[in-house]
Amino acid sequence: QVQPVESGGGLVQAGGSLRLSCAASGSPFSINTMGWYRQAPGKQRELVARITSSGSTNYADFVKGRFTISRDSVKNTVYLQMNSLKPEDTAVYYCNVARSWGVSWGQGTQVTVSS
Repeated sequence: QVQPVESGGGLVQAGGSLRLSCAASGSPFSINTMGWYRQAPGKQRELVARITSSGSTNYADFVKGRFTISRDSVKNTVYLQMNSLKPEDTAVYYCNVARSWGVSWGQGTQVTVSS
């Protein structure tokens, strides 16, 4: 299985912004949903945002109004624009790609927000 590849993580001060990218392989028409999850130390992995093949989006309550998920079907890539970052957003962010036959995960990219 070929993993999706994330990029864009890093260190940012509170109130700053980052843009995460996730590149998936294969036909975009085979992808049902692409999304972002995150996992902080000592906590379970949780949904941040997701987007369906039809363009419908879902967001966790704690990121609504701050984060925006989007996709580029030509580049087969999903993005997460993160604004107004808070220290509590610090986590490893994972890209999730759901197809009809299974689910794949990226290796994760670290996002650290300093106070």
